[in-house]
Amino acid sequence: MKSLLFIFSLVTYSYAANAQAPQPAENPFFQPSSLPYQLPPFDKIRDADFLPAYEAGMAGQRKEVDAILQAGEPTFENTIVALERSGRLLNRVSRAFYNLNASNTNDERQKIDTEMAPKLTAHQDEISLDAVLFARIDALYRQREKLGLDAESAQLLSRYYQQFVRSGARLPEADKAALKEINKTLASLTTKFSQNLLKEVKEKAVVVDALSDLDGLSPEQIGAAAEAAKERGLAGKWLITLQNTTIQPPLEQLKNRALRERIYRASIARNIGGEFDTTELVSQIAELRARQAKLLGYPDYAAYSLADESAGTPAAVNKILGQLGPAALLKARSEAADIQKLIDDQAKAGNTEPFRLQPWDWAFYAQQARKARFDFDEAQVKPYFELNRVLQDGVFYAARELYGLTFKERKDLPVYHPDVRVFEVFNEDGSQLGLLLRDDFKRDNKEGGAWMEFFVDQAGLFGQKPVVTNNLNIPKPPEGQPVLMTFDEVETMFHEFGHALHGLLSNVKYPLLAGTNVPSDFVEYPSQINEMFLREPAALANFAKHYRTGEAMPKALLEKVLAAQTYGQGYATSEYVAAAMVDQAWHQIPAAEVPPASGVMAFEEAALRKNGMDYAPVPPRYHTPYFAHSFGGYAAAYYAYIWAEVLARDTGEWFHKNGGITRANGDRFRALVLSRGRTAEPGAMFEEFYGQAPDIRPLLEYRGLTLPAASAK
Repeated sequence: MKSLLFIFSLVTYSYAANAQAPQPAENPFFQPSSLPYQLPPFDKIRDADFLPAYEAGMAGQRKEVDAILQAGEPTFENTIVALERSGRLLNRVSRAFYNLNASNTNDERQKIDTEMAPKLTAHQDEISLDAVLFARIDALYRQREKLGLDAESAQLLSRYYQQFVRSGARLPEADKAALKEINKTLASLTTKFSQNLLKEVKEKAVVVDALSDLDGLSPEQIGAAAEAAKERGLAGKWLITLQNTTIQPPLEQLKNRALRERIYRASIARNIGGEFDTTELVSQIAELRARQAKLLGYPDYAAYSLADESAGTPAAVNKILGQLGPAALLKARSEAADIQKLIDDQAKAGNTEPFRLQPWDWAFYAQQARKARFDFDEAQVKPYFELNRVLQDGVFYAARELYGLTFKERKDLPVYHPDVRVFEVFNEDGSQLGLLLRDDFKRDNKEGGAWMEFFVDQAGLFGQKPVVTNNLNIPKPPEGQPVLMTFDEVETMFHEFGHALHGLLSNVKYPLLAGTNVPSDFVEYPSQINEMFLREPAALANFAKHYRTGEAMPKALLEKVLAAQTYGQGYATSEYVAAAMVDQAWHQIPAAEVPPASGVMAFEEAALRKNGMDYAPVPPRYHTPYFAHSFGGYAAAYYAYIWAEVLARDTGEWFHKNGGITRANGDRFRALVLSRGRTAEPGAMFEEFYGQAPDIRPLLEYRGLTLPAASAK
């Protein structure tokens, strides 16, 4: 977590100049929460509490670090463990603010975010670039073999050493000063980028005047659109809110082609020009990252970023993307030919005017093609995917069968929004494991997409059990209507819960090594294996029940749903690989080659052409101006999903060979992967579990892809 030393008593707060800053006794962050599992006291937290707690937390950690510097001869306890113990107040307020700002932001929180981002970065730089502190860590690292450390402690020492080196601890003082300025500026720019995305998603929502234009949507979806319009003062109209991806979910169902095109064009026009433009931010961020990497001794930012990932190098990432891209696009072109034939046949029959397949058409006609091939459509399936049943009888059921977990809803604990639900999690023997917060519905003041985060880290050092949150963005229907999910939304729920399990089942001593503190291309591994469990017939049959009658999904329909899961993998893989290649392109160039704002889209187009992925009917999953992964936390690491899926498909094959969803298999996966955080290196943990190095074959088989002969070698 990043921060800056500040004089608490001298700070003035421009965002609340007329408000008196809360005194420590009134501020809920100044003492650990007294609630179960140290859940933040959401009912007591005010926006005015954050800045005083941030400033006191930074000042307190700086004092703790100063004490380390005066602690005499460095030892593992007085240096490394002391660093792990430092900054607990700062961690409390940072965790709470980060999550609340992402899930339930407002103008005050965005002002705080803008003000604090560079300060937090500078605070972290003051620590990680402290020459005396690094000298202590370096001395311990050099004699690490003689310290008699257990494996986890040795890993902790290694991680601290590597993190300090990667932060620039070995640079000359002049370069450290330059790096600090770059880091502060980057913190401000990436914060503004994120805020602009949220504002533009709201701004570009599509207003629909006529109910007839919504033909194809379910009554529940139409009700949700009416409710969204009403909330914005547009009663009598309907609002199609946007998600963070290029292709919007309603395109699969809407029969009105003109409206589909409106929605698509609104989606791809985001953040290009206007008040919330991000193209200038993109150019500046890419240039500064390239300069940052050069200062740290790397040819480009991708080389710097990937050196701490499982992939290791840009060449390794380019290879796997270069293998998958042509295979995916070949299959996507075949899928496009089938869809075009369907369009042409309907035109010949007089049902439509003839036209060439466009991006806003693909999902709609692919759904029809899938229906024709597998004899079912989404409308038949959704009544069997009611949210609470999916959660209780699907997600929680699989966790019980695999790991012996049980979940008890707690309605006695405070939450930050009425939509949030809290579950206490128990092991099979009844011992307490942690808390899970669920925030499943879309709001205008909530970031797009889906994610997992911590409110409280698991840490044996402090006796802390984890408090984790899962966020989705499912449109909320009007009061009294059921929440019926698409299969993709069900898959996302399982995916994010895989991250939650990685956090909840963490059982390590040191917070730096706990839970999901692993490389990006490994953090997606537990989540992707968990989403596979939804397709297990036993699990699917347990929750796929009609929301009205409770009757199980007919076996024939269930088999069709499972059989259809590989349909459309050419499109899905192509849009993903295209975005991953764009991410790499932005981060594999030196500063001098970064284009200005006016050239951002041309740069993206050139990168797609160069990689053979410029196929108009299949746009990238994210275009550059709203590519939150690339210009946020997954910089040069968006490839991580496919890298992790290789591991997950291998693991899925292992589960099937060894009996599927069983406690024995779950306990083994828990013991060797989920509980261990980064107490060992990810590659070693995977091979210990799987018994050999990763194999791409199961992934290709699932996606129905065949590598070109040259790439397969």
